[in-house]
Amino acid sequence: MFAFDKRVRALVLPYRHSAPAKAIDWVSKVGDQAQMRVVAGGVIAVGLLRRDPRMIGAGIRMLAAHEVATLAKDWVKERVVRTRPRNPVPGDAHKPREGHDTRKEKSSFPSGHATGAFASATAFAAVYPQHALAAEAAAAGVAAGRIPGCKHYPSDVAAGAAIGIGSAVLVGALGRAAAWIVAGRTAGR
Repeated sequence: MFAFDKRVRALVLPYRHSAPAKAIDWVSKVGDQAQMRVVAGGVIAVGLLRRDPRMIGAGIRMLAAHEVATLAKDWVKERVVRTRPRNPVPGDAHKPREGHDTRKEKSSFPSGHATGAFASATAFAAVYPQHALAAEAAAAGVAAGRIPGCKHYPSDVAAGAAIGIGSAVLVGALGRAAAWIVAGRTAGR
């Protein structure tokens, strides 16, 4: 996997300042924390305007999944050091290693944009399965968009996607467990 990362870096590094790479990077910024919170808040707001409890729930689930994913991603970033692909990478510097260095240039693993995008998309898709393909494709686009500008290696993106999906699944399971507990308590009255 890390050899693949190194090959991709060599391919995209000469083009990272090109107009297409900059445009892709600009679009992929929707996966940043503030932007993903705005997207989830927008879903909630539209749900409130439409008086649509399902849509409100989808937005809340997106926000919860994003927050859990962000906590998990931050936990990993605090324990793993990896130089970003845009930096010189002598020897094995492109490989993640145990350590603590939260400087932006040393905290490439995992991709926070991929984490947030996949957490939100997976949470939305759980409520609106008919839109799952579109939601996951949008998340994949945001996540992959971090590679051409040398912001992340492919394995950073894959790890972020896994954390995001896992967080959304966890939030869904916790929501079902809470609903089951509440239903059990109200049924006994």
